[in-house]
Amino acid sequence: MAARSWVYVLFIILFPDVIISSENIQEADGNRVEDVEKIDLKHAKDKYKFKASWEGYLRNIDDAITKYEDCSNKFCGCYRDVIDNDLRLWSDRGGIIKSIFDIAKNRGTHYQIINHKLYREKECMFPFRCKGVEHFLLEIIDKLPDMEMIINVRDWPQSPVWNEPLPVFSFSKTSNEVDIMYPAWTFWEGGPAVWPIYPTGLGRWDLMREALIKKSDEWPWEKKTPKAFFRGSRTSSERDPLVILSREHPDLADAKYTKNQAWKSDADTLYEAPAKEVPLEDHCQHKYLFNFRGVAASFRYKHLFLCKSLVFHVGDEWLEFFYKALKPWVHYIPVKTDLSDARDLLEFAIANDNVAQQIAERGYTFIKEHLRMPDIRCYWKRLLKKYAKLLKWKPVRNNDFMRITGNES
Repeated sequence: MAARSWVYVLFIILFPDVIISSENIQEADGNRVEDVEKIDLKHAKDKYKFKASWEGYLRNIDDAITKYEDCSNKFCGCYRDVIDNDLRLWSDRGGIIKSIFDIAKNRGTHYQIINHKLYREKECMFPFRCKGVEHFLLEIIDKLPDMEMIINVRDWPQSPVWNEPLPVFSFSKTSNEVDIMYPAWTFWEGGPAVWPIYPTGLGRWDLMREALIKKSDEWPWEKKTPKAFFRGSRTSSERDPLVILSREHPDLADAKYTKNQAWKSDADTLYEAPAKEVPLEDHCQHKYLFNFRGVAASFRYKHLFLCKSLVFHVGDEWLEFFYKALKPWVHYIPVKTDLSDARDLLEFAIANDNVAQQIAERGYTFIKEHLRMPDIRCYWKRLLKKYAKLLKWKPVRNNDFMRITGNES
């Protein structure tokens, strides 16, 4: 009886939310002691479901799903409001005048479209990034009116809210900028080079989609490792808490820093030797994938969803054009920038496996069905046609510009 009572007391201490009837502990033959030990294992995950914070997460999920309506790809329906919002400032001003446009010329690369031909100033700060942009412009050139635009291929947006607004196209921004967002060059080429796995840069979204979808089929949910995973360089100390959590609790997370071009010593990887780079396809082996901003928005973000893993998206400051169509708690788990809630959210996902899988499935489905190459072309076409209507002058070809045909070396 003493041994039986000890097991019962220990069980109540560890799992107070599980109610055991008296018959579970009052069998003369001692068989119920074994039953209690089985219940201990059975409810190891369920013990967390009664935490107040987790009840809040479940409410967030229920509320978000109730309010969510899937979007239509017709006429860029998933992202139409992003275009409208980005151009509203200029439509409210009555359009874009030439003098304001000219001030913006040093904020990016100057392009012209004249008679369905594409022209560009000879210099581009990042040639492969320009090629990534030009690929999409050339695909839709026959459907575009005459116009000229300044396309920023730097990492940072160029038109802060505290200055006179400038009509500059940028791939990413925060609420502190009024840049006009466009689909990043990395949908085709010019993405960050990661040696040795992506030596020429991350790009060709169409090919990466195919590879990741195939890999997700090879790693269904039940085969994935049930822990958080992250590999990347230490571009920001915001990532440190997850790496530290991984070192202290390797059962919860596998997060390590890799080298980048600025790496000089182990201090740059939080005083451990740098880890090897891991191809995006191999991320699919893990259930929980963390996404952090880089210098600006993260290029890896869209890829993670196609692993059919649960994406933990840290912070909400940086945007690309498709971000707002993805909804927290519907498609991904939102995490505070300081990661103060990361462990709690991760343990919540582990304990609520079905809920986590459903969010992962919804995120996968959204990206698979609504972020296709036709959707990228649709966005570019709608954006530029609406932008062209705002120009208050008729563009005249600059004879110093080079024609872009897609065959440039």
